[in-house]
Amino acid sequence: MNVTCGTDIIEISRIKALIEEENDKALNRIFTNKEIEYSESKGIVKYQHYAVRFAAKEAIFKAISNRLNNKFEISWTDVEILNDENGRPEVHFLTDKIKGIKNIEISLSHCKEYAVATVVAIW
Repeated sequence: MNVTCGTDIIEISRIKALIEEENDKALNRIFTNKEIEYSESKGIVKYQHYAVRFAAKEAIFKAISNRLNNKFEISWTDVEILNDENGRPEVHFLTDKIKGIKNIEISLSHCKEYAVATVVAIW
């Protein structure tokens, strides 16, 4: 059994600026339709939800990078962060390029200024 981890923190203002500058181009490059739908449903705090999903994807890429041939092997939208029926975040891989993960756990948190994600992958 191998265990890898990844952590990322991002300023929410950076994600807000990116989305406001590039609008749909940035949204569709980084987030899946379900992630966009979820984040948009959060009203005035939607940028916190976008930012924490961005941080989650970065943390996942850090945790699995030693298993990829190159960092461009998967794209932002190959990974989807959704919540289960209890509100707990879950990682969904939308590609078969990521193989061998037995379990992946994720923890997300955000406040007014920052979003942070931590990922643990078990191989």
